[in-house]
Amino acid sequence: MRVLFASTRGAGHFNPLVPFIEACVRGGHEVMVAGPPSLAETVERAGYRFWPGEAPPEDELGAVWARVPTVSREEAEAIVIGEIFAGFNVRAMLPRLRVACAEWQPHLLLREPAEFASALAAELQEVPHARIGVSLAASEELAFALAGPALEEQLPGVTDRIRSSPYLTLFPASLEDPEASRPELTHRFRDPAARTSADALPDWWPGDSRPLVYISFGSVTGSMPMAGRLYEGALEAAAELPARVLLTVGRDTDTGALGPAPANVRVEPWVAQADVFRHASLVVSHGGSGTTLGALAAGLPLVVVPLFADQPDNARRVAAVGAGIAVWPDPDAAPEPIRSSVDPAALREAVVNVLGEPAYAHGAGRLAAEMASLPPTDSALDAAAPTNVR
Repeated sequence: MRVLFASTRGAGHFNPLVPFIEACVRGGHEVMVAGPPSLAETVERAGYRFWPGEAPPEDELGAVWARVPTVSREEAEAIVIGEIFAGFNVRAMLPRLRVACAEWQPHLLLREPAEFASALAAELQEVPHARIGVSLAASEELAFALAGPALEEQLPGVTDRIRSSPYLTLFPASLEDPEASRPELTHRFRDPAARTSADALPDWWPGDSRPLVYISFGSVTGSMPMAGRLYEGALEAAAELPARVLLTVGRDTDTGALGPAPANVRVEPWVAQADVFRHASLVVSHGGSGTTLGALAAGLPLVVVPLFADQPDNARRVAAVGAGIAVWPDPDAAPEPIRSSVDPAALREAVVNVLGEPAYAHGAGRLAAEMASLPPTDSALDAAAPTNVR
């Protein structure tokens, strides 16, 4: 079977597809990934064939992005989803995606939910398609509602057909909001791959048996304007923790610019997440889906400092199921579409509380057991592909 995957730019959009891509490869299927030119290096480094689309005009896109920091979070979401993802990105990507469907003739198209052009291309070229979740279902249903008007303008009736497509996700049911809507054809899976590196984690603290706290605000945050303030707050909080602390800041961040780290803290650009999880007692993160799911699958409790996008929703659900604590901005501060800092005292208190209260580890352990009981991604095509092409 030929399976075409489609993603927008950014690790947070592409990485959730990888367990399903790997499952297709293990199953002997042909795989290709379509995306904007900026995704090419990431896809090709991972060893997959890439079908390049087009990118929106930088000047026009930049003018829209410039509005985002000036409005409320709700207005910012409407701009990002409705105007950028469902507007600019679709118009740029759709022609090349139609060519991919016509020339490569995939039997199935699997897309991350913010890549809307591929859904339109699949409908126009009569290719079966399904969605692969990158967030909680409630977050994606909200984003889909914001995208709907722009999509309907380009292909009337397409939103109903997208809504009726299969939805594949690594999120366990217990983590979803029980009061929120979710796609009807939801299929849940686990990632069976061990994502550890060949190298052992270095012993940065010889003879130190204190618990290891892993702090990561994701691969994108380091290149954002507020990164310096955020890392400074984390380092200040970490300095007085009764723990060893590993802070990763992303490959694009100059670790030297952060200044000297406290004696109990190691700052690295990047470390394989799964390698750290084998040794950690607690994960501090921004609530990105990859880090959140990875920590919970490893049975590790979380302290979540949500910054933007779907991260506040993830933080609320982690706290609601008893698998961690969310650290929110000062309620008296002016609201920000993208959070720019964290209070060191509040972060330190949350970490100490989670380390000292076994109930949080038990909550994470319950989620880990639930995730381990799900079918592997190797069976995902049985749920997504029509029976006549399996």
